[in-house]
Amino acid sequence: MLPSIRDLQLTQVAGARKSRPAIVAKAEADDLEDVRLLDSFESSNDSHGIIIEEEEEEEGMNRIQVRITGMTCAACSNSVESAIKSISGVLRASVALLQNKADVVFDPTLVKDDDIKNAIEDAGFEAEILAEPSTFKTKPSGTLLGQFTIGGMTCAACVNSVEGILRNLPGVKRAVVALATSLGEVEYDPTVISKDDIVKAIEDAGFEAALVQSNHQDKIILGVAGIFSEMDVQLLEGVLSTLKGVRQFRYSRISNELEVHFDPEVVGSRSLVDGIEGGSGMKFKLHVMNPYARMASKDVEETSTMFRLFISSLFLSIPIFFMRVICPHIPLLYSLLLWRCGPFLMGDWLKWALVSVVQFVIGKRFYTAAGRALKNGSTNMDVLVALGTSASYFYSVCALLYGAATGFWSPTYFETSSMLITFVLLGKYLECLAKGKTSDAIKKLVELAPATALLVVKDKGGRCIEEREIDALLIQPGDGLKVLPGTKVPADGVVVWGSSYVNESMVTGESAPVLKEANSLVIGGTINLHGVLQIQATKVGSDAVLSQIISLVETAQMSKAPIQKFADFVLIFVSLPLQVASIFIPTVVVMSLLTFLGWYIGGTIGAYPDDWLPENGNYFVFALMFSISVVVIACPCALGLATPTAVMVATGVGANNGVLIKGGDALERAQKIKYVIFDKTGTLTQGKATVTNAKVFTGMNRGEFLRWVASAEASSEHPLAKAIVEYARHFHFFDEPSATKDGQNNHNESIISGWLLDVSVFTALPGRGVKCFIDGKQVLVGNRKLMTENEITIPTHVENFVVELEESAKTGILVAFDDSLIGVLGVADPLKREATVVIEGLQKMGVKPVMVTGDNWRTARAVAREVCVYFYSFLVH
Repeated sequence: MLPSIRDLQLTQVAGARKSRPAIVAKAEADDLEDVRLLDSFESSNDSHGIIIEEEEEEEGMNRIQVRITGMTCAACSNSVESAIKSISGVLRASVALLQNKADVVFDPTLVKDDDIKNAIEDAGFEAEILAEPSTFKTKPSGTLLGQFTIGGMTCAACVNSVEGILRNLPGVKRAVVALATSLGEVEYDPTVISKDDIVKAIEDAGFEAALVQSNHQDKIILGVAGIFSEMDVQLLEGVLSTLKGVRQFRYSRISNELEVHFDPEVVGSRSLVDGIEGGSGMKFKLHVMNPYARMASKDVEETSTMFRLFISSLFLSIPIFFMRVICPHIPLLYSLLLWRCGPFLMGDWLKWALVSVVQFVIGKRFYTAAGRALKNGSTNMDVLVALGTSASYFYSVCALLYGAATGFWSPTYFETSSMLITFVLLGKYLECLAKGKTSDAIKKLVELAPATALLVVKDKGGRCIEEREIDALLIQPGDGLKVLPGTKVPADGVVVWGSSYVNESMVTGESAPVLKEANSLVIGGTINLHGVLQIQATKVGSDAVLSQIISLVETAQMSKAPIQKFADFVLIFVSLPLQVASIFIPTVVVMSLLTFLGWYIGGTIGAYPDDWLPENGNYFVFALMFSISVVVIACPCALGLATPTAVMVATGVGANNGVLIKGGDALERAQKIKYVIFDKTGTLTQGKATVTNAKVFTGMNRGEFLRWVASAEASSEHPLAKAIVEYARHFHFFDEPSATKDGQNNHNESIISGWLLDVSVFTALPGRGVKCFIDGKQVLVGNRKLMTENEITIPTHVENFVVELEESAKTGILVAFDDSLIGVLGVADPLKREATVVIEGLQKMGVKPVMVTGDNWRTARAVAREVCVYFYSFLVH
């Protein structure tokens, strides 16, 4: 058991020198190699050994996430946050600008989901309530109102009897039974009592009962394959209309997505899918749409839309820029532009037409968003863009009309409008790309979970009657699942039967595979290596470890670091303490007007020379250009996006490398870290064992020695055993060692080839090694403890050789035939190439690295010396 933090003490060894770094484990010398602290670690809060801290939500509160469209800067996110918090019943709200999401905790008795959505839309933004990461949800908070049919009641006494039984049930708040309709309404707490318990209580009293419906509603979004005509759509609607528990549904012919609202107390998500597929005669094939995948597709769609708008604007703006800058130097083209066509020149007509498309077709989104914001009494970046480009465009139009009417032609600035919109769209496109890259960590975590699972269907007697593949998002607690070799574990659960090694490195960081046997716990998303396992799902959906890790990363990316709050304060001035909409943009508009008046009045009173004016220009045009510049460049998005982007990138990179960061605050406080503790195996080392030495101390031939050892280890699934068999096979057949993923295949080929000896009475001894019989001789392969238990004497020269291996950062494996020790194998776990660089980098930063390992003391010291870890002792009290 790993000791608690209070039981650990890091102390520098007296007299230690920096040139001889190592780690010292204070324990009995004989037991050092048996101390497996990390292997026996068990979390007090989570049996999987992973502690995920979360803010405990208040009892009875609901939590939802809302996707928000239209936010462009910190002022927008604060405006949305203020709108949500102003709703009575909202306990907590956090808006993330980069993710375009809001996380809201509220009292469901006072606030509904639609109330939050409407508040966001009233603030001038689009909102969409996001679905849960899985279709299976835990019991809802609060109480449910269920309607039950009750058969067999004949009089008022029966009614009173049923009501009395129901009201005495734990978790039942209220119960009313009607004799005329044979219905009963029961208000109950689903966390205390289930609908099945209520039905059973009524049946035990001598009546018949069944749930009709409840006020609980769930939603599932399904992708539908097999719909090709209107007849197929009608068939789908007919099937849904006949299914019990279905409240409403909507099918999109464009995306082939089916959204179904149903009563989870009446029908489960898997039963719903089975009912639709069965009702259609298996014509339709349904799969659950992963919410994260849907969000990713929307991000991709938004990015492609922004790219299309940018390219269109650029394509139309280049000719305008060409006519203004390049054409005056090409006489032939310039003469065509100066050709008068009606009241205007040909060049003016072309500029006006091209810019009008850019301004009102491509730039329509800016006017729409600005109008929505102004309508709701708020302002955002779109208001600035619309103001700046409109001023340039309408001035140019007025200049043309004025010139046609009076003959006095002022310069136009159509290219200013088009180029501003083009550059803003370029910025928007780059912003979308940045947002997409920062969410890569979530995508990679989601991809850890398998898409499908093999469901084991059993009869009432517990016998397996069917195995069928189902969508992994339809797994429910209690399901029996079969996990084949090489596949991922579909859900958190417990092993019912079978034995295999499971690679849990993607979750725990431990590279060494972990043995899983009956009653062992498994984690969804980990990889089953060799054997077949049958597990019973215990945690699915948001309760699963992988989902909690994803939630932790999301929460971290949505959190605001103290420095980000300071940046928001700079951006929105005095509005932040009041938690009201930003006054930054109105301030910018006022400053723009003051700039215009300052330059215009300054020109009229001769404060600057007329040489500063553009050709054919005047003071009004000159002042207008400065005014537009103030409006356009004043957008605070860069400052507002800088910190959240940095937090998202840092948490994302950390998650990809197995480091979970709680949020911006933890990231900012990381600068105060003084110690970093590393596990040796798989962190500082590669986590892949290879045999480096094989020495025989008797007259036996080395090849024969390796053949005997490999025969003994071939029946073991331990990683060290695989490495020994691989080394022996390579020694005999001179082929290259195979990759880990092919180890099992090569292992089978080796057995088939017949070069291994027959083994009998094989026994694997955890923490010691293996014992078996070959040709009537007892073979022992393991550590010192195994030899001591079997009264095998270790000669001094053999002990010295093992010590030499250990001091070279290798593990010595002893081999004994009958009662004599005949050889030693040296197994090494090479250091990662970047390990030394990381340690040196930490030391230069003033951080002191410490290594923790369950390996023997000498090997640990050798590794510590190689990577230059300081002398620190790991004291266990």
